[in-house]
Amino acid sequence: MAKKLIDIMDTSFRDGFQSVFGARVLLEDFIEAVSVAKEAGISHFEFGGGARFQSPFFYLNENAFDMMDKFREVVGDIVNLQTLARGVNTVALDTASSDIIDLHAKLFKKHGTTTIRNFDALNDVENLKFSGECIKKHGLKHEIVVTMMELPPGCKGAHDVPFYEKVLRNILDSGIEYDSVCFKDASGTSNPKKVYETIKMAKELLPENIHVRLHTHETAGVSVACYLAALDAGVDGIDLAASPVSGGTSQPDILTLLHATKGTNYDLGGLDIEKILKYETFFKEKMKDYFIPPEAMAVSPIIPFSPMPGGALTANTQMMRDNNILDKFPEVINAMREVVEKGGYGTSVTPVSQFYFQQAFNNVMFGPWKKIADGYGKMVLGYFGKTPVKPNDEIIKLASEQLKLEPTTKTALELANEDPNKSKEHFIKMLKDEGIETTEENIFIAAACKEKGITFLKGEAKVNVRKISQMKEQNSKSTKKGGEKMSGSYTVVVNGKKYNVDVVEGKDANILVSEAKQPKEVKKETPIEIDSIEGDEVFATLPGSVFKIVANVGDVVKKDDVVIILEAMKMEIEIVAPKNGTIKSINVSQGENVENGQLLFVL
Repeated sequence: MAKKLIDIMDTSFRDGFQSVFGARVLLEDFIEAVSVAKEAGISHFEFGGGARFQSPFFYLNENAFDMMDKFREVVGDIVNLQTLARGVNTVALDTASSDIIDLHAKLFKKHGTTTIRNFDALNDVENLKFSGECIKKHGLKHEIVVTMMELPPGCKGAHDVPFYEKVLRNILDSGIEYDSVCFKDASGTSNPKKVYETIKMAKELLPENIHVRLHTHETAGVSVACYLAALDAGVDGIDLAASPVSGGTSQPDILTLLHATKGTNYDLGGLDIEKILKYETFFKEKMKDYFIPPEAMAVSPIIPFSPMPGGALTANTQMMRDNNILDKFPEVINAMREVVEKGGYGTSVTPVSQFYFQQAFNNVMFGPWKKIADGYGKMVLGYFGKTPVKPNDEIIKLASEQLKLEPTTKTALELANEDPNKSKEHFIKMLKDEGIETTEENIFIAAACKEKGITFLKGEAKVNVRKISQMKEQNSKSTKKGGEKMSGSYTVVVNGKKYNVDVVEGKDANILVSEAKQPKEVKKETPIEIDSIEGDEVFATLPGSVFKIVANVGDVVKKDDVVIILEAMKMEIEIVAPKNGTIKSINVSQGENVENGQLLFVL
């Protein structure tokens, strides 16, 4: 009996990069590995979309469209190159208007894409209709998605087999054209039994010729078991990655699944284990200078309680590293459970996963529910579509009050089309105002990346990747600088006794040590309070970077007018005037990294 041929999509260069490196990998460092992967027999790659569209502009000073063109050039015309799209959000966190959604499909076809995997984090089929129509219109294969995860214990009403069957039936009833169906578990939290029953249900419900895939991550440690369950249920394709961007927060390794299916009736893509070993060895050598965060390789048993997707986990921890608040990560993950429980059970996949994380982050940094994150608030109010179940009433009320928005029942696409700031004309004007050519690619870059896209197009973007060699060089400079600063006279305490010491670089036998005299007690004076309408200082309440300075020195502002916008954890935090007044000074500059408690401006 012939073995069943299972299609293998290599996710290394998209989801693998996103899951391990926060999508920050330079084209010149990985493109040779793509050629070796093709030689090893890989004929299906995930090569763009998702965070791998924005990240090249944000962190690499690279054009994602150029990267896609080069990838296609290397693999040739026949290979299936796939991208990831977020339905009405395309490749951004926010919703897009119809003309931008159509432009997305047109440009991705132009730049080498064969298949677009199209999902909605809320499993709201309305959000897949127009995007699916555009994908087919421009001659692409459409892989429609049902998103999966495990709910925290005690939660009911979604994310079980009957729920996924309901979503799939809605897709079939909608008349959306599709070529394949994927069940996507970005957090890797679904249990193997549920996976088996879900795939079994889908194979029975769908036409016989429809290709069914499973996508999962190793974040919770059950991905291999889930893939084996899916294979036994009749799945036609699975997603795998190559070391060093496999396992942990990414997909399981190709070699691991080749080993796990030995002696079975499944042929994984006709792949030869020795050729894959050669490919992975080469790939690891190319990536050896890239810093791999420890959490990227970890399996977390608490992830099913607070489902953080692998593709978002390291992106968020890397941002927390940038802002020197990584120590807060365990608290944020713990806080995610309540955020998921009260948010309406949208699947923890971008953009909803980011909304969950941002709200959990706010709950830790500002106090529980004191500050509703913009994305999370809009989600519970209905601005991204209909959540699987109704969010908590109190959270809806808080979101409405804080964001000054009423709940809506309009579709996300209707709302986007009504917003002039999401129109194609708006982004054309944005480009013209900056003297940038209004090509279709530039229009889409502006739409998907906003001000950061404009920064790239103006030639002002910076490269921000984590390479071990660069980190060592920076540490060396820091140590040297620290050594210079350490020189001087100090008082130290040893076994309860104080000593005066002089510190110099190198060895100096002439340094004298003497016991320190106890300082005289200084009488504390009552501080003088000055009642003045001038000199109100406004400080940063969390670390971040200065995204935009709205007001200028000398401007007259009213209470609650926005003066500065900080960016932290992919959120734009508006810093407002605490009262009516005149801007006396702006104490930061655009693009500057600021610390918690740093002075921003003075009224």
